[in-house]
Amino acid sequence: MIDINTREYRRARFALGLGGFLIFCNLYLFQPLLPVMAEEFSVSAIRVNWLVAGGSLALSITLIPWAICSEIVGRYRVMMVSLFLLPVVGLFVLAADSLFALTLARAAMGAALAGFAAVAVAYMAEEFSPKALLIAVGAYVSANSFGGITSRVLGGVISQHWGWQTAVVVVALFSLAGAVAVYLLLPGAKHFSPQPEVSLRAHIRQVIAHIGTPELWTAMLIGGVNFALFVNLFSVMGLRLVAPPYFMPVSVASMIFLCYLSGSVTARLSGHWKSRFSVSSGILLGTAASFLGTLVALHESVLAMIVGLLLISSGSFFSHSMTYGWVSQKATKAKATANALYLVHYYGGGGLGGFYLIACWEMQGWAGVVLGGGVLYMVISVMALRLMRFERGGTKAARNPQVF
Repeated sequence: MIDINTREYRRARFALGLGGFLIFCNLYLFQPLLPVMAEEFSVSAIRVNWLVAGGSLALSITLIPWAICSEIVGRYRVMMVSLFLLPVVGLFVLAADSLFALTLARAAMGAALAGFAAVAVAYMAEEFSPKALLIAVGAYVSANSFGGITSRVLGGVISQHWGWQTAVVVVALFSLAGAVAVYLLLPGAKHFSPQPEVSLRAHIRQVIAHIGTPELWTAMLIGGVNFALFVNLFSVMGLRLVAPPYFMPVSVASMIFLCYLSGSVTARLSGHWKSRFSVSSGILLGTAASFLGTLVALHESVLAMIVGLLLISSGSFFSHSMTYGWVSQKATKAKATANALYLVHYYGGGGLGGFYLIACWEMQGWAGVVLGGGVLYMVISVMALRLMRFERGGTKAARNPQVF
């Protein structure tokens, strides 16, 4: 297996991190542009949110099919096909001439992204040693965060000066170069053999078994609610800053996504936390930090908002690393399917959460966001306490049936 501090480990970790970077670059390119696109198409904030939600929901829907495909043809092939589809789909995004067409193109992008997202952590769980896995997952999540930062900040700046189409072209070209780099650096899978003889019905049974395993499904639900809050709190903050009394241009407001850097740091630290403390305590810590951030951002000063977003990012990515790694370790059968199912909840929550939090914003401003978000943070805490009981009780998650 690939062990820590080896040349193969460094190559694989960099390649997987670059792939995750590309996924988030493409997925959230349009998030800072929501105010601009709402004005261009003369629609409300809730309607234009489909440019973000469409990609996230399409990604979540297609994760399981991609994961099943990886069980049949192999992890490496699925990851490569997914990455090389990105610049191709980018051309369809450029061709869109209406909000509906653009939403469909963004949905196609989400479906293309799902291949790599569904398989990457399963590849790590099978190819990396246990110690290397803990660190690699945190580094992978950190790369995801950095990809989100880059596309959101550059997307805002480029579109402000040269239009959103130019931003799409830049990301597509970078995606092509990145896909080639991953192809050259990432080792082929050595500890997984494709199973083309396994029936579709058997894979469906695996999905049902994962959902029926409380230890796994609880972590999946936590991941979904956590991401519903995290990604959409930033969307709402962008809307807040371009509105009165701040009137910030999009290129300036998009700088709030630099606050993701704190999440990159805490995602890396999560592996060290898990080696010393429980996963459930880490989730509770991350949830508390995130909720504190929403409270700090109640203050009308921009500095308070930035501090609040730093706390939100730190806590959310810390919790995400905990739950993502938990699912990878506890699923002893069909790991790719289990990880894909986690991400179904994760990105599905991200897609749907925007409509909820934007509605809270339009009704009561940031105070309404704090109130609505507080309900969801409480839900996460209750589920984390349930996960704590599983940790202490030693309930087995390996109840997945054998594949025939």
